[in-house]
Amino acid sequence: MKYWLAVDIGASSGRHILGWNKDGQIETQEVYRFANGMVLKDGHLVWDIEHLVQEVISGIRAAFQVQPEIVSLSIDTWAVDYVLLDERDRMISDCYAYRDSRTAEAVKHVHRLIPFETLYEHTGIQFQPFNTIYQMQDDLDTGRLQQARSLLMVPEYLMYRLCGVKAREYTNATTTGLVNARTRQYDSELLEKLRLPKHLFPSLVQPGTVLGTLKPEVAEAVHGNLKVLLGATHDTASAVEGIPMQENAPFISSGTWSLLGVKTKGPILTRKSMQDNFTNEGGVRYIRYLKNIMGLWMIQCLQKQMDLSFPQMVQLAEQSSFNELIDVNDSRFIAPADMRSEICSALGTSDLSDGDVINCVYRSLAKSYGTALQQLEHNTQQTYKSIYIAGGGAKNEYLNRLTRQYTNKKVIALPIEATAIGNLKLQMEAEEHDTL
Repeated sequence: MKYWLAVDIGASSGRHILGWNKDGQIETQEVYRFANGMVLKDGHLVWDIEHLVQEVISGIRAAFQVQPEIVSLSIDTWAVDYVLLDERDRMISDCYAYRDSRTAEAVKHVHRLIPFETLYEHTGIQFQPFNTIYQMQDDLDTGRLQQARSLLMVPEYLMYRLCGVKAREYTNATTTGLVNARTRQYDSELLEKLRLPKHLFPSLVQPGTVLGTLKPEVAEAVHGNLKVLLGATHDTASAVEGIPMQENAPFISSGTWSLLGVKTKGPILTRKSMQDNFTNEGGVRYIRYLKNIMGLWMIQCLQKQMDLSFPQMVQLAEQSSFNELIDVNDSRFIAPADMRSEICSALGTSDLSDGDVINCVYRSLAKSYGTALQQLEHNTQQTYKSIYIAGGGAKNEYLNRLTRQYTNKKVIALPIEATAIGNLKLQMEAEEHDTL
């Protein structure tokens, strides 16, 4: 039997998941898990990249202990963040995290050079203050970019450390806000207007590309060897591949972020789409037309503050009759020092129980799903009967009920590791088509 390895890294944890094909179904086994998180360094939120590299290697070693013969691996992570390397392939600076506030002035700078309407016409990417395009403007303004000879998105860098090959993958690159939605390559006109070094933006490759095998020192450390495959390195792109939909219906990839969207043949670049802040991200031979919604990040922050389990939080929310709503997509909730206080401030009161605060977030999140789905149907000129929910959030039956209430759609909840399954599926398809 053949085995493959998916390395799926999120903002709070990473997982190494073995997969194999049994009777036409992908079976999985988690063989390693590790903690991840942003750290505060010199006043900025950054990722501990070396920690990730070492944990990735440790997880591969653990996988080989479980199954000595593995065909390949691929790594997916969150989007937009990247590593800059100098001429000797050393990191120029820390890898900044998307929740860091460093882009406040950079956003204004970019929009003075190129109005957002023009950016959207070219890329179809929604506005988020942490988009790579704004992070890179900050790097340019501070002089970091002048030293850079290579730019690799986080999963690309991790795979480079494993096999020594640099590549730039399409699905994740689209989240930079620098890829032309029609040509599906970096937009040379935007690069020129922003004065970004073009050598940092070579041709993009599609998911399914084999990079090579493990470097000798890595193979020795993990006690085995395998092929390193460039899959859909953006975790949402992998997640969409992993959702077993019977029809082309809207989906929510529900985790720290909630990504609500649908597959389309091409980008939707209308003014209404831009005003609704929908994004046209790259998928595997399609466009992922979707909207970023704050997701369970707010619940995760409250969980740490309140020192409650997630089931306890759901129970408190169900007992609450509080029904006022907030805008979960307000930038004030991206990285507040005190999430509970920030929510109360948005509501204009501090006289709320924990259950009221939690219920407010769940209801507001479900309401935002309903609003986004109405916009999606208008912009795609389609009406849908169902919505699929996958990922960790699909386990939350209370949120699923609220989603059904606010969207008026049939909710099909699939509490599966959709991202890992999509990662594995692409590897299996590559092997089937003899690209491995």
